[in-house]
Amino acid sequence: MTNHIVLALAVSGTNLFAGTWGGGVWRRPLSDTITSVKDHGGLTELPTQFRLEQNYPNPFNPTTTISFSIPTKSFVTLKVYDALGKEVAVLVSGELLAGTYSRQWNASGLPSGVYFYTLQAGSLSETKKLILLR
Repeated sequence: MTNHIVLALAVSGTNLFAGTWGGGVWRRPLSDTITSVKDHGGLTELPTQFRLEQNYPNPFNPTTTISFSIPTKSFVTLKVYDALGKEVAVLVSGELLAGTYSRQWNASGLPSGVYFYTLQAGSLSETKKLILLR
């Protein structure tokens, strides 16, 4: 059985329609019995502000996690740069729904040093520093 996160419900005639996150739209007759509902711990609460978290762990070797929140659907980029400003990784480049996200960065093959990561969503942008130690 596959689990899907339901984002919207609608009744039409004798059917219940459920719009899911990444799973399409599902249709079930209203006469069917619902056997269980799982609480996914606050997924219905959307962030109210743009936020870029400090990566964890920091310093790191060779992987780290970067978390961020966007309050509205936006075209989002999350990029990593070396100390000279050269782009070394693109972790996100596309449209995202409002929500909280995490991305892992694997810096295998890169030298120790200070790097910067920049989150841009619409007209908002923020940059933070991270340290790779070999």
